[in-house]
Amino acid sequence: MRTSIKLMLAVAAALGAAAPAYAQRQSLADRVGALEAQANNSQANTDMLNQLQALRSEMQTLQGTIEQLQHENEQLKQRNRDQYLDLDGRLNRLEGGAGAPAGDSAPVLPAAAAAPKPAAATTSERAPTVRGDAGSLASAGDERAAYNVAFDALKAGNYADSAQLFQSFLELYPNAAYTPNALYWLGESFYATRNFKMAEAQFSDLVARYPTHDKAAGGLLKLGLSQFGEGNAAQAQQTLEQVVSRFPGSDAARTAQDRLQSIRLGQQLR
Repeated sequence: MRTSIKLMLAVAAALGAAAPAYAQRQSLADRVGALEAQANNSQANTDMLNQLQALRSEMQTLQGTIEQLQHENEQLKQRNRDQYLDLDGRLNRLEGGAGAPAGDSAPVLPAAAAAPKPAAATTSERAPTVRGDAGSLASAGDERAAYNVAFDALKAGNYADSAQLFQSFLELYPNAAYTPNALYWLGESFYATRNFKMAEAQFSDLVARYPTHDKAAGGLLKLGLSQFGEGNAAQAQQTLEQVVSRFPGSDAARTAQDRLQSIRLGQQLR
């Protein structure tokens, strides 16, 4: 009996001695695992920092590229603006001088893009080309005198007076030899004071009533410019394209073609 008790005590003592050793081994394994986890986390952090640095470098490169493109874009816009202003200036000079139909010595007033300025004109305008009854000129004495009064006001730059005088002329001579010319210069009188709606009405009436008159090409051109001055760019383009197609090779067609290019370039710059 005593022997059994001693044996049990010996086993218990052995087990008690083994337990702390096992606990120590378990604690050491946990510490090793923790250290390995920290090492892994450090490597992940290092990788993340490397990726961030790479992204920063890429962003700097992209930023430099963007700034270069922006600079080139501004240079391109400036060149386009310079070309537009140069073209617009040449068109205004053309419309102010050579824009009138061939053989007509009276002034063609500035284009819609520029503020109207009084323009010098010659002292007379040649007699209009009459299609049909050439004998109608024989009775045009008083008609010509009334027309000259209105035309002299226009040449002097008195556009409000010339508008009233041409309107009075058209009331007196609604279907006379100088009626197409009066319609044209009445439209110019309104155009010069930027009354584009009224100018459009006169040029439209001229083109509709006298499509073969020598003022028709210039009237259709100024109809398109009046529409553009009024803000109807799409309608103006259609009208100017009609000038090019209906009167090919004319001064009006060349001016219309240049104005079309100017309008399109101006739209691209917006």
